[in-house]
Amino acid sequence: MRTETAHEAPPTTPCTVVWSDGRPYVLEPGNPRWIGTDGWGRPQSLTAADLCRRGWTHRRQTA
Repeated sequence: MRTETAHEAPPTTPCTVVWSDGRPYVLEPGNPRWIGTDGWGRPQSLTAADLCRRGWTHRRQTA
């Protein structure tokens, strides 16, 4: 199964979790924004286009 989905559109189901740059992002219900945190723990909001550019996966990458 392919988990790396760079440049593909993320899912559209509310409350779905995806991973990007080692951080989880959740799609808010009723809002087309993905909510997560930046490297300093501050809230960060991304669009689907932002996730496409950054790359995302359905699973957390392990070292």
